[in-house]
Amino acid sequence: MSDNRNVKIRVRNLSKVFGSQPKKALELRDQGLKRPEILDKTGQTLGLSNIDFDVHEGELLVIMGLSGSGKSTLIRCLNRLIEPTEGEIVIDGENIPDLKEKELLECRRRHFSMVFQNFALFPNRTVRQNAEFGLEVRGIDMATRREAADKALKQVGLDGWEDAYPNQLSGGMQQRVGLARALANDATVLLMDEAFSALDPLIRGDMQQELLALQHRMQKTTVFITHDLDEALTIGDRIVLLKDGEVVQIGTPEEILTKPADDYVRRFIEGVDKSRILTAESAMRKVRSTVRESDGPRTALRKMREHSLDSIYILDRERRLIGLIDADAASEALEQGKDKVTEAMTQDFRSVTREEPLHNLFAMFSENRFPIAVVDDDKVLQGVVVKGAVLDELAQAGED
Repeated sequence: MSDNRNVKIRVRNLSKVFGSQPKKALELRDQGLKRPEILDKTGQTLGLSNIDFDVHEGELLVIMGLSGSGKSTLIRCLNRLIEPTEGEIVIDGENIPDLKEKELLECRRRHFSMVFQNFALFPNRTVRQNAEFGLEVRGIDMATRREAADKALKQVGLDGWEDAYPNQLSGGMQQRVGLARALANDATVLLMDEAFSALDPLIRGDMQQELLALQHRMQKTTVFITHDLDEALTIGDRIVLLKDGEVVQIGTPEEILTKPADDYVRRFIEGVDKSRILTAESAMRKVRSTVRESDGPRTALRKMREHSLDSIYILDRERRLIGLIDADAASEALEQGKDKVTEAMTQDFRSVTREEPLHNLFAMFSENRFPIAVVDDDKVLQGVVVKGAVLDELAQAGED
């Protein structure tokens, strides 16, 4: 799936070798050897190998994999907490591996804020003082940093808790303080390393939804590390799936589920409730025919007969969906001498966007006999979903 947003971070040929002979390890890698063989022959650990991906402006990119896949190494290479062995990490035109120490510090301050799994809060500081800590380190004056901290705390739903201490907060609230501290720094990129892994499942689910709501409001470029597939599928715009330090597949949650790159990915996604990840777009079909708001019931009936339809959508001049008319209503309108389909149309049908989860459509079908229209944000008709298409899509996904 293409993304029209600007590229914020471009990663190319990124590799990391842990050991004193990285060149030897990379030579063996280039000869086709994999991580276990390289470790056996050289004692060097190939942490990352030829990693390529982009992070788009405002995207929430998830990097995921099992323990030892290289995901935490990768996120720490992005801001050079770990030194890459080779490759490029370009953010807004700056190649991070080439930066001198002073330039690197300035780049980190300007571009990166990190949120860790263990909250990393100071127990003797208030919530506000924790949130403003990064600004304090940078020498920002008290009034400015307090204003920024309070704004960030409000964004994560902690206004009113500014003077509390960490031990007075739940785990989820403590993690919100860590998130507020990152937001207060006003960096252009959020790096979140297993940020919700230490939370119990209910709080973790709440935090995932909070992050999605925050992302919707702020459109902050975010790189999120997780080992949890459900979490990745829930929050990610796209997912980079790693195995043994290499990229196995990059794609949207729907692409990962419906077009797994290999057997490893197929095994990885076994057991996932695909109806909660697949969207209306996956089951959407082309609309066979429509009528204009200026058309009459005779035209509607003719088009329904031509295309074997029981009902037909009514569009305005901008192709926005304004209603629907079925064959019975059109026949009755014709008998009554009505001139326009709009005089007999109904709006008693459901419409959704392409992103609507497939599982939500089942209830809609039970509530209404008409097909479900798929529209964009301007109500322009994009396609139609019928019940059989939903069942067919889920059956195909189950076979993959």
